[in-house]
Amino acid sequence: MPADAGAPEVIVQERRLHRDLGYWGLTAIGFSNIVGSGWLFAALYAARTAGPAALLTWVGAGVLCGLVALVMIELGASRPEGGGTVRWPLYTGGQLVGTLIGWSVLLSVGGTAAEISAIMQYADHYLPDIYAGRTLTPTGLGLAVALSVLLTALNWFAVRTFARLNNLVAVFKIVVPVVTVIALFASGWHSGRLGDHGGFAPYGYAACLSALAGGGIVYSVNGFQAALDFSGETRDPRRTLPAAVLTAIALALLMYLGLQLAFLFTVPENLLGHGWKGVDFESPFGQLAIVLNLHWLSSLLYADAVVSPGGSAYVGVALNARHTYALAKNGTLPRAFMQVSSRDGIPHRALLLNLAVIVVFLLPFGGWQSIVSIMGDMYLLIYAASAVAVAVFRADPDTTMAGWVPGLRWIAPVSFVISSEFVYWSGWHDLRLALPLVLAGLLIYLLMRRSNPPGRPTRPLADELREGTWLVVHLALLTLLSWLGTFKGSGHLPAPYDSLTVAAVSLGIFFWAVRSGAAQMREAHRRGVTTLT
Repeated sequence: MPADAGAPEVIVQERRLHRDLGYWGLTAIGFSNIVGSGWLFAALYAARTAGPAALLTWVGAGVLCGLVALVMIELGASRPEGGGTVRWPLYTGGQLVGTLIGWSVLLSVGGTAAEISAIMQYADHYLPDIYAGRTLTPTGLGLAVALSVLLTALNWFAVRTFARLNNLVAVFKIVVPVVTVIALFASGWHSGRLGDHGGFAPYGYAACLSALAGGGIVYSVNGFQAALDFSGETRDPRRTLPAAVLTAIALALLMYLGLQLAFLFTVPENLLGHGWKGVDFESPFGQLAIVLNLHWLSSLLYADAVVSPGGSAYVGVALNARHTYALAKNGTLPRAFMQVSSRDGIPHRALLLNLAVIVVFLLPFGGWQSIVSIMGDMYLLIYAASAVAVAVFRADPDTTMAGWVPGLRWIAPVSFVISSEFVYWSGWHDLRLALPLVLAGLLIYLLMRRSNPPGRPTRPLADELREGTWLVVHLALLTLLSWLGTFKGSGHLPAPYDSLTVAAVSLGIFFWAVRSGAAQMREAHRRGVTTLT
């Protein structure tokens, strides 16, 4: 593949990464990346969208994460590499797929901007001039940029230093939500909440699907892949990665369920006059604590409102740097951003580029929910591409897989279908922006081909387009079906036939993608091209 040209340089930079992370460090990275602003806001948004049935939504999101995590655990254990989630689609899908997924990953840097926006939203309790109308004011934007610079500076040093600081943050992020759940229930709770005010599913069970992305739930429970992107900096990835990723997901899901129950059972009756849709807090748990006369808890929550999303943003900055580093290895970005410090083992130039991207995302998007709805879609495209990658690697006789996950033959296509469904369920309002943004990566792909340096081998354009067309078609069909469907679309394709159509189309795309990937791998072997392991 073209991206493998200059492999010795790639190997030199990869070997500069310090392999200092173990089980607890990886678990803390995954947990910190999962539990950010989601726990502060998602319980409210989910309740407003689906009522008490939001509990089912959390369980569904946990199932999704479990299936996708199994696919990605197998990849991480078999092919550990810095920024692996960006590299695997390139290996198995070719340059076009690698570029489109890489571009979506670069756009998903906006998720870190979401965490910083959440910090500003809670800090507005003390600094009322930084957040107005659910958007950042010029003063708030200045503070958000300053915080972005600080987080970048903290990531400038060795990964061991990063892991130690993150471990402390992770402990705090466990303690405060647990204290919150206990304190809210101890203040008094209202029985019958699962059946009152319109019943368990006052807005229908279809609302559970909308809450997955629109309510911020998908965004809140994803993030486990952070540990996988540090697989190149792990001492024993085959042994530690699976346990660390699954532990992080389990801890986070239990915490979110507890918080959702506490919110549902302790919201005062006088706030439910218009049902769950009428409940409105700008800082949900902090204001709820004040209403319940738990002022000490409110103070703790407003302090944690900086620490919790700040911890996720801290991991996010580190994660984004590994993604950018991997994109430079792929050739999607200039190779200059692949440079790793020989002293610290950190890709400093990648950190600086991501700082610039974060600042850009803070400009057009001010509100937490408007960011997470779109960024959640970007993350799910990574999951879908990973499902294809593991199936292609399994079909390749020259690739040795770890064999850690049984049942990948059916888990991979199911993971691809569910990831596609969750993208679709996020609704036309978000997809009309998110999917065309990803398809804009086609222009980057064509520009990359034109700017290849002399001497770098380039495959025929027709071959690369044939291998990667499945992803373009998949994105285009998801956009069309979203417009036709019932999730904020035109409704021309009624429920449940819209979701069934997405499932059928996605399953067909998956097998097309695996066939194309397998052919691409065979061609790579024929030309004697190997990939970095």
